[in-house]
Formats: sequence, C-alpha cells, structure tokens
Amino acid sequence: MTNLFYIMGKSATGKDTIYKKIKEELDINEYILYTTRPMRTGEKNGVDYFFVTEEDIKNYRLRNKVIESRTYQTVHGPWTYATIADEQLNKEGNILTVGTLESYNKIKEYYANNENTRILPIYIKIDEQERRNRAIQREQKQEKPKFEEMERRLKADNIDFSKEKIEASGIGKNETFENYNLDECVNKIVNYIKGRTIINYKEQRRRNTINYEEEEEER
Repeated sequence: MTNLFYIMGKSATGKDTIYKKIKEELDINEYILYTTRPMRTGEKNGVDYFFVTEEDIKNYRLRNKVIESRTYQTVHGPWTYATIADEQLNKEGNILTVGTLESYNKIKEYYANNENTRILPIYIKIDEQERRNRAIQREQKQEKPKFEEMERRLKADNIDFSKEKIEASGIGKNETFENYNLDECVNKIVNYIKGRTIINYKEQRRRNTINYEEEEEER
C-alpha cells in the first residue's frame, strides 16, 4: 500500500520549505517533479526539481511516461511542469510530493482504479497580503528578479485555487493547514501524515487477516 501525500497551495505560501522540513522530521520517500522552467538561485537539480527541456518532455510523452503536465505562458515564455511515471512512484509506504490543485486532481484520476495507492491532500494557505509580502521578499533574493512574472502568478493562483475548486476537489478543514508559524504548521502536518499511516497500517492488517482466512477455508 502506498500513500502519496500531496502538498499544494498558492505561490509564496511556503510549500517548498514545509516539504523540506517534513523530510527532516519523517522517514519518508519523495517524488520530485519535472520542469522546464529556469533554475532559481539556490535550487539544485534532482533536489528541488528535475530541470529538463521541452524536448525531454516530448520524449517522455512518446514513451507514455507523462502522468500529467501543465504549461504556463509566462512573461519569459512557456514553462512546463510534469509528473513522470518513473521509479520514484514504484515505492511502497509513504511518498511526499509538491504540486498544484490541477495536478493533484489529475493524479487522483490517474490512480482512481488503483486500490493500492491513496492520494492524500495537504493544502497550505495564508492571507493574500502576507503572501504578497513573502513573494516580494523571495524575488528580491534572486540574481535576476522577475517581478512581472511574480505578479502574473499571484493573480493566476487566485483563479487556480478558488474556493469553489478547492471544495470540488474534496479538500476540507482536516486537509488545510495555515502557515503563519512554520514549526506549528509542520508539526500539524507531521501528525496528519502519521495518523493516515496508522489507518493505512490497520487496513493492511485487516486485509492480510481476510486473505489468511480465505486461504484457510480453501484448504
């Protein structure tokens, strides 16, 4: 049984920092997304993302390896983000990843008939003023700040993460975490993950018991 914990939220809500903190707190597998966007200052290939080209994405499509992808028309040209069916998703147990509401729903659809994989949402939120302040601070740290692209993302996120879309995706209070205090937020998410893992363990034990009883009856 695999639990894929899917962190998502608008830009500048702290998703990547939370992701890294959770990895420090838990022994958990990770899934790293693929993207064609330029690497930001401080990012590392294979750690933050797999930074690839559009040609790479085309080759993955030809091999039927693209589970989902999104291309954004930015002020610097098209940037693609994609979930590729690679060895990262072949692991049992807990897997942690980061994405968008759109990609979360596509992943859910992809695994809809797979009883051995559960997709569990972790939605991060903060108020709009705080989000703008954090976005500006982050951009100011870049060697080449892209404030125009920052503004585009701030506006686009309010559409992509509308209240209606969040509710339609089945994300409620139990899956929503406010990130005003990083340590408190991470602690709540860690407990959420541990709680879902215990449920998963009990369900696996139940299934093993049923299988054993069925085998005994056949004998």
